[in-house]
Amino acid sequence: MNRRRLLAGAVGAGAAAAGGALAWWRLRPAAADQLWHLGFASPTGGTVAMAPLRGRPLVLNFWATWCAPCIKELPQFERFHRDFAARGWQVVGLAIDNAGAVREFLQRTPVSYPVGLAGMEGADLMIALGNPNGVLPFTVVFDAEGAAVQKRLGETGYEELLRWAQPR
Repeated sequence: MNRRRLLAGAVGAGAAAAGGALAWWRLRPAAADQLWHLGFASPTGGTVAMAPLRGRPLVLNFWATWCAPCIKELPQFERFHRDFAARGWQVVGLAIDNAGAVREFLQRTPVSYPVGLAGMEGADLMIALGNPNGVLPFTVVFDAEGAAVQKRLGETGYEELLRWAQPR
């Protein structure tokens, strides 16, 4: 009898989780809309406001100073930024880290694209944008209308960025 109750409880919990996941999946596109209303402190001062970035394609990369694959891929984003900025592409890095660590890291390894401090709250944003486990690194590509058109969990390379930048 106890086994049946346990099984029934487990099935009920699984159904509830699946229902919650389905609701989250259906509401998820709203996260991309909300992104454009956000601003993030810059480790060098000021704010990285997302609203002015809408209207041109954007590569948004979530990273951290303690994440080895994140550090490995940063030069790829820097290269893409240099090669594609003249074509209208933008790159923004959102650090899931503390300001001091990011500032210190960027002094040693500077990048020319904007970096915002998303902190641990950035994990919630990653989840809302389609990264249910909050895995780093995480990259989302937005088209000029502000819609997410590509997502990548894990390390991204320059060749992949090139493919994403090709006209559809």
